[in-house]
Amino acid sequence: MPLPPAPQRALLFAPLLLASACTTLPRTAHDSTLLATPSAKSTTHVVDVPAIDRPSGETADWWYSDGAAQAAARGAMDGRAKNVILFVGDGMSLTTVAAARILEGQRQGHPGEENRLGWEQFPYTALSKTYNTDSQTPDSAGTMTAMATGVKTRLGVLSIGQQVQRRDCAGALAAPVLSLWEMAAAQGLATGVVTTTRVTHATPGATFAHSADRNWENDTDLPEEAKAAGCIDIARQMVETRFGTGPDVLMGGGRGGFMPVSQRDPEHEDKVGQRLDGRDLIAEWKQRHPQGQYVWNARQLQRAPARGPLLALFEYDHMQYEHDRKADVGGEPSLAEMTRAAITRLSGNRNGYVLLVEGGRIDHAHHLGNAHRALGDTIALSDAVKVANAMTSSDDTLILVTADHAHTLNFVGYPVRGNPMLGKVRGSSGEEGEPGQLARDALGLPYTTLSYANGPGYVGATHQQPEGPKTFPHLTSGYQAATKGRPDLTQVDTEHPDYMQEAIAPLSNESHGGDDVGIWARGPGSNAVRGSVEQNAIYHFMLQAMPSLRDAQCAQGNCNAEGVPVTRPAFPSSTP
Repeated sequence: MPLPPAPQRALLFAPLLLASACTTLPRTAHDSTLLATPSAKSTTHVVDVPAIDRPSGETADWWYSDGAAQAAARGAMDGRAKNVILFVGDGMSLTTVAAARILEGQRQGHPGEENRLGWEQFPYTALSKTYNTDSQTPDSAGTMTAMATGVKTRLGVLSIGQQVQRRDCAGALAAPVLSLWEMAAAQGLATGVVTTTRVTHATPGATFAHSADRNWENDTDLPEEAKAAGCIDIARQMVETRFGTGPDVLMGGGRGGFMPVSQRDPEHEDKVGQRLDGRDLIAEWKQRHPQGQYVWNARQLQRAPARGPLLALFEYDHMQYEHDRKADVGGEPSLAEMTRAAITRLSGNRNGYVLLVEGGRIDHAHHLGNAHRALGDTIALSDAVKVANAMTSSDDTLILVTADHAHTLNFVGYPVRGNPMLGKVRGSSGEEGEPGQLARDALGLPYTTLSYANGPGYVGATHQQPEGPKTFPHLTSGYQAATKGRPDLTQVDTEHPDYMQEAIAPLSNESHGGDDVGIWARGPGSNAVRGSVEQNAIYHFMLQAMPSLRDAQCAQGNCNAEGVPVTRPAFPSSTP
């Protein structure tokens, strides 16, 4: 149910925002390095973090204080941001960024290497350590939870503490972790969630939902025992949240999870809603937002009022890849257009706003072994960042661009300057060679600049495609070992959108990578974004840079003597 009027909002949290205070103990070794190279203009704050045995001593409270220490030591408290925009390129590894940068430049008629993506002009950068508490290589649920709540957690769960095992409904109900989006909505700021995936997918879901399993997106996904224990699906949580009226702007795909089976999809005549509980969540959203607009295609978005709440569900499932978007039956806006629409609406709130924009299908294209679509969606994210940068001021809006995790895309060989990013290597397989000729492996065969360490691009035969180069989409079963070795790519068009890069190990889905990802920042508090940080510090960069939110935390007793929010705010006692 909605929160009480604004004057009573603080009272809602007064008796509830509790957490164990940080014990004053000697700083750990990694903490002491945080002050090594402070910015000349930064005011750093030392936060004492409990010394623990790791990983056994890690808790949600410990992660929160440790993240606060990393941000405060770098000067995040200097921030005076009214608004925060977090861009997440799902699966956008540093290799993906480099390859997309070059590809975009080449599409503009240049060699490409000198190009910069939309965030590569930002003045501050850092590296983010992405591991989950139970996995070296993470997933999007655990990683977005870290960024949304300031607390690292395990793989596959949304905005709950790490002590809860995946699919443990009762445990999840007892361990929700408050997100920055919920905190902002409760304080009267506008909030937005924009994605190219289903809006109930892992990254967007972590903003307003708390779940023991990222896959519990609608009621048909919930096991009967979870329903009996009181858990509700992510779609319902996104609509029914008690924090304000939920996201003021919610845009992406996933219509099916909001519609009952009695409704036919407006775009695809062969599809009906997925909900068996009879709930029409689109209608319920309209009731909660009587001044709001619901749209499901690009034309409706263009005609919708530029002010007021917005629910936009552009696809039954995930939205189209950027490469395929123009062929969509109903017509889908670009991520840049969605970003423009979101900022236009959210900026009407005089208290400010917190916005998530996810380029979610970068990840999906990587999983399917298709670099063309992964890089195309990365460039689309760059366009969205350029829109946000142009629409906002660095005086009052902090913009962060990062990824939740990496992938196994490789950028290899010694291709000559300007070599087609999706092409075969022309240059050498060593540090000397003939620049104009195809480079060849030890068997005399050419190879591409980009490849995957694993995935469906493995050249062995499957039940779907014969041995040799694979064509997108390749939904695999029945893998066989390659009998002819690597294929000869001399006459193969590796720049075709449907060409799938070779993979070393056969997997039906290419896997995530465990390597660090980048963070790029501009605006108030951005000078704190430097060095190597744990991923949950991203939340603290945002919180500490926003006086309205950090002051609200201090009013609840969650700050130390220097005004740094160091104590994790407890979740209101009733179930989410």
